[in-house]
Amino acid sequence: MSIAAQESADAARRIFESVYGAAPTGIWAAPGRVNVIGEHTDYNAGFVLPMGIDRYTAVAAAPRLDGVLRLVSSGGNTGVVEIALTSLAPGAQKDWTAYPAGVAWALGGAGALPAGFTGADLAYSSAVPVGSGLSSSAALECATGLALTGLAGQPISPAELARLTQLAENRYAGVPCGPLDQLSSAFAAADAVLHIDTRSFDIAVHPFALRDADLALLVMNTKVQHQHGESGYADRRATCERAAEALGVPALRDLAFGDLERAATVLDEVSLRRVRHVVTENERVNRFVSLLQLGPLEGPRLNSAGELLTASHLSLRDDFEVSCAELDTVVDAALRGGAHGARMTGGGFGGCAIALVSVDRLDRVTETVTDALPTAELFTVTADRGAFQVY
Repeated sequence: MSIAAQESADAARRIFESVYGAAPTGIWAAPGRVNVIGEHTDYNAGFVLPMGIDRYTAVAAAPRLDGVLRLVSSGGNTGVVEIALTSLAPGAQKDWTAYPAGVAWALGGAGALPAGFTGADLAYSSAVPVGSGLSSSAALECATGLALTGLAGQPISPAELARLTQLAENRYAGVPCGPLDQLSSAFAAADAVLHIDTRSFDIAVHPFALRDADLALLVMNTKVQHQHGESGYADRRATCERAAEALGVPALRDLAFGDLERAATVLDEVSLRRVRHVVTENERVNRFVSLLQLGPLEGPRLNSAGELLTASHLSLRDDFEVSCAELDTVVDAALRGGAHGARMTGGGFGGCAIALVSVDRLDRVTETVTDALPTAELFTVTADRGAFQVY
């Protein structure tokens, strides 16, 4: 277990003992994620290339007997929230508690919790920045799903965990995310990226041990928080679905670059640009994977990988229009400082960007980005394991 996971687990245990006055029965943890490339393709049945990161959400938990969930979090939410299991219903909670409550609702509805499940005390600690595009909600959901099923003595597979936690976020919390975030947190592997086909849910694991290649993945958190439920995210998804219907395909994943000429005769200009991003982004994901299959990123392969990352950002900025001034600033600064490539990551409208940087250039890139956006938070991440029980 990584030091990062242990630190979050220890913090969750301390909160639990302080608030509830007893030791937890167990602790579960799930990572945030960085999507290396493949943005806004998951809800279009396309391809993504995420990795779990060494920043975790941990939950310490113990069973209750009165049909109540009690929730407390370190993230500025110090009060204990009580939710009766009989009151669980989509839209019932409007704050962070909608995510764990939604997981309990989804698990119960699918039979992943027994009919006689009688509640739990839960205490959370997270090192995943909220609203940053690093999937803090999915990390919380996956940790909660493992905790509740663990307390109930009903093991759950990573695939079912991802499916039901996505259902919780879509139906209960009202956020129309695709499956990327939950699949990433559930299936992540150390020193590896996941090549996910979001139609078939086939997952191929590829080595991504950047340290061995003297590379670093720099996360640049703009601290501009997004709220996907209130942003243009839902609009982008709806536009893509309407475009697929107009073009007579099940999803935009079914289009190739050669189909864009026909699309131009059917779609309005904005819809065409949205489609062009999805088509070209799927191609970029698969080209990046082809580079990884040839061996460590070095020499011409490293240059090509960086170019794909930067091309992804330009497409997200210009065709999909989900970047923002702060994201563009840190991406441009990282490239000026010597990064091999850089792009926004996550749904956009704020949050984080990433840069692929040689270790010997890291200080210079960091300085250049900090000069360009002094309020940005910068840190490197490594690929770490997916959701698991700490003890």
